[in-house]
Order: sequence, then structure tokens, then C-alpha cells
Amino acid sequence: MNIMDFNVKKFAADAGTFLSRAVQFTEEKLGQAEKTELDAHLENLLSKAECTKIWTEKIMKQTEVLLQPNPNARIEEFVYEKLDRKAPSRVNNPELLGQYMIDAGTEFGPGTAYGNALIKCGETQKRIGTADRELIQTSALNFLTPLRNFIEGDYKTIAKERKLLQNKRLDLDAAKTRLKKAKAAETRASQLNSAHLEGDNMIWAEEVTKSEQELRITQSEFDRQAEITRLLLEGISSTHAHHLRCLNDFVEAQMTYYAQCYQYMLDLQKQLGSFPSSYQCNNNQTSVVPVPSASSNVLGSSAMTSSGLVMTSPSNLIDLKEGSGSRKARVLYDYDAANSSELSLLADEVITVFSVVGMDSDWLMGERGNQKGRVPITYLELLN
Repeated sequence: MNIMDFNVKKFAADAGTFLSRAVQFTEEKLGQAEKTELDAHLENLLSKAECTKIWTEKIMKQTEVLLQPNPNARIEEFVYEKLDRKAPSRVNNPELLGQYMIDAGTEFGPGTAYGNALIKCGETQKRIGTADRELIQTSALNFLTPLRNFIEGDYKTIAKERKLLQNKRLDLDAAKTRLKKAKAAETRASQLNSAHLEGDNMIWAEEVTKSEQELRITQSEFDRQAEITRLLLEGISSTHAHHLRCLNDFVEAQMTYYAQCYQYMLDLQKQLGSFPSSYQCNNNQTSVVPVPSASSNVLGSSAMTSSGLVMTSPSNLIDLKEGSGSRKARVLYDYDAANSSELSLLADEVITVFSVVGMDSDWLMGERGNQKGRVPITYLELLN
């Protein structure tokens, strides 16, 4: 047989099948043809797979936004991924901020309080940037990749088999329609019962036989495809279990990231709290930090002032205010008394402190020799 003749015949057969499916589909939509309904279990599995696909796509895309808020960077990474090439490494926002702070601190002078603080803050920001990079890499590997593999792999296979099942169903219903029409024509021809129509009776009888054989074949193919599709769809439960493990990995990666960030900031806060309360500015003007409030946050570790962070008093100083007696305390920073009721302090000197009934919670009474006066508890470290 000529190869060209074979290709033409195959093309004609495929075109005929496509036309038959199109006619059947159109008549179903117009209510002019019957439609074979899938069993309830298979319909439920199809609905579950579609729901899984929709929400997996939404979660995956929003996770990408969370890990990389810059849309241009996401597009660039997508292009490199499609080209099967590694995206160039870029500095993230915390790392960039950290470098700016370090450069500024170096420019202002590492020996100045502000310059030193900027350098320490910059180093911490760069550590946070590194932790952020590790979070992105871990989450992409353990969470995003499995979700993407499902969308681009497993679900595509399911969609392909589902489409094939739809075609097999259209073929089955088209065969049912042809058999129904052939039987109706055979019945009409037999009712006429005329001699010159005997040839037509033979033709319609053959057509009925042919249609019945075609129906058996299409029914077998439909049943086989329905079983294949069902087996694939039942794997969605395993997919859910796998994605649950991936979700746990994602949560663990976030816990590690936030714990690292908290520890970095806690260490930075302690370093900033050890700085003096006043320093010489670059224009040789003296800037004095206002007296900080001793109001504690949930951690009981810091309080904000108008010019920076200072450490609050230790919890044992708070205990001293609630008790009685006196204790020795080391002065953390220089302090200039605002009026005669307060006591001026020098960094690193040791004084005696005690509480007085009715005194503001931010203050203790300090004593140095014959000098007495109120002192802010945020400037003190209680000695054992």
C-alpha cells in the first residue's frame, strides 16, 4: 500500500471521528441527543481533582509572592527556570540596607556612638538577609517544587486522560445514536413490506448489525478509559498526604527563620543598650538622650526613646522597688540631674539604691556618700 494513500485514509478517518464528536456534542448542548452520565464516584473524584488543582495554584502563586514580593524578580526567575538556567544571585533588601548602614557607619566614624551603632545594625541586617535567602531556598525546594510538580506533571496527566474519557464518551453516545436511527429506519422499512423495498430492508439490517458491533467496541473503550481515569484520580488522596508533609517542612523553615531573626535582633538590642546615653555628634554639638521610659514590653527587655534604643532595667531592679532594703548598683551611662531632686551619675560608678513608697515606677532613690537623689532605673545595673 502506498504510504501516501495510508496517510490520506487515516486523515479522513480522524476527520470523520472529529466531525462525529462535534455533532454529538452540539446535539447534547441543544438537548437533541442523550448523554451518558459518569457514575457518582467518578464525578466526585473529578471534582476533587479540579478543586485540588485550583487551590494548589493559588497557594503556590501566593507563596511565591510572600517569598519574593518583587514581581519583576519573579518574572526573571520564571524565565531562567524555563530556559533551564540558574538565575543570577542578587542582593536582597535586608542585605542592601545592611551594606548601606555599614558604609554610613564607616563614613561617620566607627569610633562615634552613631557610627558604631550603624555598623552593628548593618551587620545584623545582613545576617537577616542571609536567613531570608535560606528561607527562600528551603521553601522553594521543600514546598513550592512539589506543588509545581503536581500542577505541571500529575494534573496534566489527569487532564489528558479526562479529555480522552470525554472523547470516548462522545464516541459511545454517537454510536448509540447511530444504532437508534438504524433500528428506526429498519422498522419503517419492514412496515412498508413492499417487494421493491426488500433491498432496503437488507441494507438497514446490515446497518443495525454494524452499529451494534460499533457500540460494543465504543462501550468497551469507554469503560477501559473510565477505569484508567479513576485510578489516576484516586491518587489525589496520596497527593494531599504528600503536600501535608511539604507544608510541615515550610512551617519548620519559617519557624527557623523567625527564630533566627528574633535572636539577631535581641543580640543587637543588647549591644545598642550598652551605648552611652549622650555622644558627640559629627558637627561637634552635644546631643543628649532624653530620659527613657521604663515601661516594659511583653519581653521586658527594651524601651524606645526619641533618639534610639536603650535597655530597660533588669527584672531584679523592679523587684527592688516592690520590696524593701537597699542594694548596690552600677551606673550604665552618664546622667545629668534635671533638678535638685535628682542625682547626677557617671558611667561605671557604683551607688546605693533603694525604693521609696509613692515614688514613680521609673525611678529609685540613689545615694553616693552624703548625696541623695532620684535616679532613673534604666541607667542602672543591680549588683549581686
